[in-house]
Order: sequence, then structure tokens, then C-alpha cells
Amino acid sequence: MVQNNRKDKTYPKKLLVIRLSAIGDVAMTVPAIWSLVTNHPDVQVTFVSQGFARDIINQIPGVLFVEANTKGRHKGLLGIWKLFKDLKRVDKYEAIADLHNVIRSKILRNLFFLSGVTTISVIDKGRKEKRKLVRLKNKQLVQLKDTPTRYMDSLRQLGYIIDDSFDYFFREVRLPDEITTLLGYKDKRWIGIAPFAKHKGKIYPLEKMERVIEILSQSKINKIILFGGGGEEQKKLSEWESRFPNTVSVARKYSITNELKLISNLDVMLCMDSANMHFASLVNTPVISIWGATHPYAGFYGWKQNPKNAIQIDLTCRPCSIYGNKSCFRKDNACLNRIEPELIVDKINTLIDKYNKF
Repeated sequence: MVQNNRKDKTYPKKLLVIRLSAIGDVAMTVPAIWSLVTNHPDVQVTFVSQGFARDIINQIPGVLFVEANTKGRHKGLLGIWKLFKDLKRVDKYEAIADLHNVIRSKILRNLFFLSGVTTISVIDKGRKEKRKLVRLKNKQLVQLKDTPTRYMDSLRQLGYIIDDSFDYFFREVRLPDEITTLLGYKDKRWIGIAPFAKHKGKIYPLEKMERVIEILSQSKINKIILFGGGGEEQKKLSEWESRFPNTVSVARKYSITNELKLISNLDVMLCMDSANMHFASLVNTPVISIWGATHPYAGFYGWKQNPKNAIQIDLTCRPCSIYGNKSCFRKDNACLNRIEPELIVDKINTLIDKYNKF
């Protein structure tokens, strides 16, 4: 959907991009925004999102990042008004790209429309076809348009030349001292494991993941690097670190920028349908991803990742959820429980052996 009252055919030179959450979704905007600034160096792009996105967006040359503090100054309806006023002080935008299309972003873009910014592009999330993908009866199990392409289409509607030429950040990276102090220099196979996701329907059972780590950690040529958040995640990863040899947790130890640099040095990242899949994709690290309630067909697979590296089983009920936030109607989470740890280990070893000399 585009609101465009412009009489000329030139593209807007000052663009506001709105994508307020979540961090994995922000990561998926990178190929589109990168292409925009590469093909149109005369365009000033302002990207508004929550603070966690700053380190990702700052990797794109020339893009101005503005933080939306949705839990503080910019919380609620009054907060959206304050965000609107704050953004107006940053630049005089000629166009808006709403890559979120939720209530908060709708209000924000309409405030700009009322203030005179009438060129507005809104992402088509494909909600109708996604409902057909996850329904139990008459399911339409087909590959839907991927999310990065949906972002690209939104920018193309504004007249920009957008392509899929983005490959990755950090072509050659010297790891910061704070990382090498903990991990040492790379003389083994570095295997990243990110076992968590936002919703239960996307998390491989932890007792099975524990077995994966146990098997991999027995090899002296492996170093297992665990990624996760704070709280219970950090506690569980610390427990595994203490129990298994050649295993280190980096949960909450580094900034996102340094995590990206670390991930770029991995031989493989094992993860769920989660932000870490998209982080690895941004730095050209091969991903082996485990899929349960969700499915790559929904369009959230990692950028330029090999679809053969998605681990999933065929069930008539899969996928049952776009985001993994629904309870299993079978009550047994068979989509995840039927994936054996040995299968995952074999997949990891096969992939590393294909590309690595270790």
C-alpha cells in the first residue's frame, strides 16, 4: 500500500524508515536498506527503532539511527506523539517507509501524513496467505514471499532501485581483545549454539540440546560457544559451560557488534528460528536451524542461507504458528521432540567437513 501524491517521478531524498521491533526483524531489513544506500548515495535514510537495533543499523554506511524508547519517553499514545515530535526535529522527511505496520507505526505514519508527508509506503505482510499456511484444515503448504523481499518491495514502491546484492558485514575481522581473552585464538572448529527463542514452539527441548552439546564437546577439535540472553537463559548456559569440556558461554558478555564479529568467525551456528539465525546470515556464517511450530515457508528463513540446512520433520499439522506463540494442539510438541540429537550432530559435522580443514 502506498499513499503518494507526488507529481514528479524522482525518488524521495529524505526517507524515514519505521521498524520498531523485534531484533530479528530489524536484521532482516538490512539487505533492503543496504541496497537503498548503495544504489542511492544521495538519499538520507533515518531508521527509527528500539535501542537494541542500533548496533545492527550502524553497520550500514550513512544511515542515521534514532532510538524509540517505547518503555520510557515514547511509551503509549502520548509517547508516540513525543516520538513524532522528536523525529520532526531530526530531519524534514519527504517519505515514510513503514516496515512494521502495527498500531504504533500506523499512528506514527498518520501523524506525519497529517503534517504534510504524503508519500508513504507500507509493508504487505501477507497476513491472508500466512493464515492459510498455519490453519489445520485445508492447509496451503507453499513457500511464501520472504520477509527481506517484502521490505525490498516496500522501498521499490517509493521509486528506489533495490536489489539483492547484499552479502555480509565484516569480510575480514580481527576479533577484539575481550573476545580472544575468553576464547583464545581460533585453532579448533568453533561451533556456535543458540538454543533459545522468544516462544516455546520454536525451542528444541533443552534436555535434547544438552545431549547435542555433550556429544560435540567430547571432541578436542571442537569449541562450543553458547549464545543467549540474561536471566534463566544465562543460568542454563553457565550450567552447561561448567558441565561440558570445550564449552564456553558468552551470554550477555558482549555488545551486539562484537557478537556479530564473533559469529562471523564461527564455522557454523546451530540455532532456532530466532534472531541468531539472522545475525549469522548478516556475517555469512552457515546456519543449521531447527524448526518446530514454525516453518521456513512463512518467509523468515535466514538471508541467503541454504534451505537444505533447515532441520524439520513433516507433520500434517506443521506449521501451526507463524511466530511459535501458540500451544501445541497435540499436547506433545512432536515437531520438536521427534528430532533426535544425533541427527543434529551429524548435520553439523557434515557441514563443517564440507568447508573446513579441521
